[in-house]
Order: sequence, then C-alpha cells, then structure tokens
Amino acid sequence: MKTISENRCFGGVQGVYSHASDATGCDMTFGLFLPDEAQFGPVPVLWYLSGLTCTHENAMVKAGAQAWAAQQGIALVFPDTSPRGDVAADDAAYDLGQGAGFYVNATETPWAPHFRMWDYVTTDLPRLLFANFALDEERQSITGHSMGGHGALTIAMALPDRFRSVSAFAPIAHPTESEWGQKQLGAYLGEDREGWRRHDATIQMRERGFPGPVLIDQGAADQFLDKLMPEALAATMMARRQPGQFRMQDGYDHSYFFVASFMEDHVTFHAEALYA
Repeated sequence: MKTISENRCFGGVQGVYSHASDATGCDMTFGLFLPDEAQFGPVPVLWYLSGLTCTHENAMVKAGAQAWAAQQGIALVFPDTSPRGDVAADDAAYDLGQGAGFYVNATETPWAPHFRMWDYVTTDLPRLLFANFALDEERQSITGHSMGGHGALTIAMALPDRFRSVSAFAPIAHPTESEWGQKQLGAYLGEDREGWRRHDATIQMRERGFPGPVLIDQGAADQFLDKLMPEALAATMMARRQPGQFRMQDGYDHSYFFVASFMEDHVTFHAEALYA
C-alpha cells in the first residue's frame, strides 16, 4: 500500500492510498477519512460508493461528509468506481467501462479480467483496510449515490450480517428494467438475465429485504428519474413493509449539491445504527 496524501481534516485525517488489487488485477486508489478517535482504538466504518464517471475523489471533496463523520466518530471509505489504467475501456460511452464498474463481477469479454468491483468492495479492500487501520469490523454501514446507491443496496442485502444500516442517494433502483442497467448488466454479465437479478435493488428488496434500517433520498427534480426508476423500489419497500424511509425531496436534482444537502441526515442515520 502506498500513501498518496494525508491531510488534517475536522480533527482527523483524510488520506488517499493506492494498492495492488487481487480482485481487479491492477492498482486501485481509495480515500479514507479517520476521525480523531481512531488514534485511541478502532472506530465504526461508513462505506460510500460513488456513481457513474466518479473516482474516489468526487464524494471525498464534494459531499461534505467528513464534518458530520468527525462529529460522530465514524470513519469514511471512498473506493473508486472501476479498475483504471491498462484495462478495457469504452471511449464512446461514459456509462460503461472505466468509471462505470456497476459493482459487479464481470464475466464477459473484454471486461472479465479486471472489472470485478463486487469482489473488490466486499473482499479485497476490506481485507486491506482492517489489517492496516484502526477500524471496527463489527460496526459497518454503507451508502452511495446513483450507481453507488445501486451498489450499496445490493451489497447490503447480499451481506446483511456485515452491515447494520444502508442508505442511498438517488439510486439506480431497478436496473434490469432500465436503460441504466440493461446496457451495463448485459455487457458485463451476458444475456442470461437470471444473473442480473442479484444486482437489482428492487428485486432483492422483494425477495430478501434488509434486516436493519433503510434510508433513501431522491430528488424530485432529478433529470434522470426515468432511468433511476425510484417508484419501483418505493412500491416494493411498501409491499414488503420494509422498515425505513423513502423521501422525495422537492426541487433537488441528481448533483452533489443534492447529496451534500442531506449528508448530515445520512451520517446521523448510520451513527444511530453503528452505536446501537
């Protein structure tokens, strides 16, 4: 592991690190905010998964999460959204390839050798983090924005014993039925739609649900509502009687101005679960 930078931030440290990943077969970069309490022992962890076109840096510098995490004594992990460097790319599309890993393990050519973001986020990066930093493996929660909201929800429902709570900002809620999903799942996983189901938050909510609390914020003025399909997830949560909240926020779009506006709510929501 290589330290790229470490900066004092709200009494803690915002670091950026790189490492050779077994999952993706290339070097990966991530951000990690450690609150001051990490000097004295392991602290709870909140994972933040970013959306299309993002790197580890977008949420790290735009979401304003460190201030609220410092107040709660919580660490923040900001993984990248895809493998980088000498790996497959689609230069004609911003929503496929580098910057658009969709948090799946690709099985199709040319993506399969490196685009294994599910394993990276659930196995590879956690192993590195808990071996090298003062983080409490027993207290983890997860959130994300857009593509990252899709990843947070599907990962949390697949690993309910790991995460105490899950939230999402404008998640891609029903990718098997959406333009944002059918294209990517078909490219990465092939045409057998049965393999897509575990990566659809609406289907997983219907079939599994989540044993802990759930919080979803969606901007009512989001320019991508037709692709996100929030109504499908909201209806499924209601039908399942899933404990949680689904909030439509009047006037808000898909940007980081929206994410930053409700970040305090999400960090507080997760802190209640992490310290319960």
